[in-house]
Amino acid sequence: MLASRALLRSATRAGGRNAIKALVARGLLSPVNSSIGIRSKSTETKKVFPTSHFHKSHQVAHKSAVPIVDDHFRGDYNSSSIIQGADACAKAGISNLGINGPSTIYKNQTFEELFQHEVANNEGKVAHAEYGDTFTVDTGKFTGRSPKDKWIVKNIGSESDANIDWGSVNQPTSPEVFDELYEKAVNHFNSLDKAYVFDGFCGANPNSQRKIRFVHEMAWQQHFVTNMFIRANDEKDLDGFEPDFTVINACSQVDEDWERHGLNSEVAVVFNVEKKCAVIFGTWYGGENKKGIFSLMNYWLPMQGQFPMHCSANVGKEGDSALFFGLSGTGKTTLSADPHRALIGDDEHGWDEEGVFNFEGGCYAKTINLTEKTEPDIYRAVKKDAMLENVALKGDDLVPDYFDTTKTENGRVSYPIFHIDNYHEPQMAGHPNNIIFLSCDAFGVLPPIAKLTPEQAMYHFISGYTAKVAGTERGITEPTATFSACFGAAFLTLHPTRYAELLKEKLEKHNAQAWIVNSGWSGGPYGVGERMSIKTTRACVNYILDGKIEDTTWTKDEVFGWEIPEAIPDVDSNVLHPRNTWPDPAQYDEAEKKLANMYVNNFEKYRIGDVDYSQFGPKL
Repeated sequence: MLASRALLRSATRAGGRNAIKALVARGLLSPVNSSIGIRSKSTETKKVFPTSHFHKSHQVAHKSAVPIVDDHFRGDYNSSSIIQGADACAKAGISNLGINGPSTIYKNQTFEELFQHEVANNEGKVAHAEYGDTFTVDTGKFTGRSPKDKWIVKNIGSESDANIDWGSVNQPTSPEVFDELYEKAVNHFNSLDKAYVFDGFCGANPNSQRKIRFVHEMAWQQHFVTNMFIRANDEKDLDGFEPDFTVINACSQVDEDWERHGLNSEVAVVFNVEKKCAVIFGTWYGGENKKGIFSLMNYWLPMQGQFPMHCSANVGKEGDSALFFGLSGTGKTTLSADPHRALIGDDEHGWDEEGVFNFEGGCYAKTINLTEKTEPDIYRAVKKDAMLENVALKGDDLVPDYFDTTKTENGRVSYPIFHIDNYHEPQMAGHPNNIIFLSCDAFGVLPPIAKLTPEQAMYHFISGYTAKVAGTERGITEPTATFSACFGAAFLTLHPTRYAELLKEKLEKHNAQAWIVNSGWSGGPYGVGERMSIKTTRACVNYILDGKIEDTTWTKDEVFGWEIPEAIPDVDSNVLHPRNTWPDPAQYDEAEKKLANMYVNNFEKYRIGDVDYSQFGPKL
């Protein structure tokens, strides 16, 4: 086995997959490579920091038919083992789940080993992307999350029962239904000869880090969580590993008894907080693994007084971090990827007494209309070890076609964060100086930039406004306002005001400034005006982050109450005041009042608690 690994490493250094194929053809390496044996366990538990062995020179973009592989760096993540025999499940730590059937467990496989499994199992295709061959999967009819099929067990009288915001987002189901589905998932895995187990971590800060175990049927799903969660650097990081939560993903199975169980379909994604376990049925979409754990972090961290956030984050050379909140299509990923600042993460973060930290070990980016010119970091990240989901391939060479949305507009790529040249190795930074709420306003009302008071920040954080435009979703024929509490309502396990109070506390304690940045339309609504250029939006963000904006003068908006700068370099002063860009100012006034009414009506449900934040919203 060790010899096999040595051959694999030698082959990788020598010439990537072509050399590996040659070894397989000569019988010197099996198609699914064997790895090292099982290790002895220690009772010592360990917190894992992201690896600090990265050197930017390793990630210089290189276009080649055969990807450049830095075996030394990829080897920094190597806790792989293949466990075989009648007691394989016990040694892998899953027999306590009731899973004892598989006689072979592939645990924490390396990127190269996962690729070999994916190919050998015929789980997808190898796409020939410009920066390196990338494995590609099709997730069937589910090309996104299935929110109506997500359930949380209502354990009467428990801590979660008292704290979870039960409703359409956090739908309750019974312990009896969970137990039936759990047994069904266990029975399915007991019918298999092999299974994939991943032990990893969520949260870069050891003070709130959670140990997560995934049990999967397929190699590509272990590949996905290997990309997205924090990986163990070596076997020692997993000594004494006892998961805080376990996900059993039986995606190939469905719940035939869903009507009797009181569910919405044969698809079921069910979490039991008290039993520290979840089961997944009927959906192959990789994001269910990622966002399920994010929802749990949104439950666990506030109970410790820590603030979980659906945002991207970066940090400047002076240690000045910034947060970017925003829904899909607002520019959250694009604007946080800044050549002058290091990326902490693109989607999920926490904020505690020490500062901000990434939850994840990778990124999960949309690929629709992806080009190197518009999204260079993401485009170049599509290479060996990344994985494409539901992306069309064209020609005999199977080249990714990011403009073909026949399958879905939600094509995705997951990749380890070290695929980004300019990433922040510690994955933690100090308290942020600036909090940016991104909106894509299709009504042409919001200014490209506005300054908020702490109270206004609470209002707009709870509102979580953006807009959908025609063509983005079936049935959308005109601009439609979208309000998603805390810019991530689908993942909030507690009431939105719990998170707003945490944000208010952080803003006041650390003197952070909140802003609205609108990447949407100017000069009129969608169909009349034009969308602001990325250059304009980037200029606004840069002016915030370099601190020069504090030297400008401000004008107060009479309806929304926020302050608008009089001038910003490289931005037309008329664009800063959207009313000036409309052909008919009276039409702008009418549109502003209409949007303000939408804000007010949406906020009615949040007028609870000691402070009524509606007083800090628009005035009609």
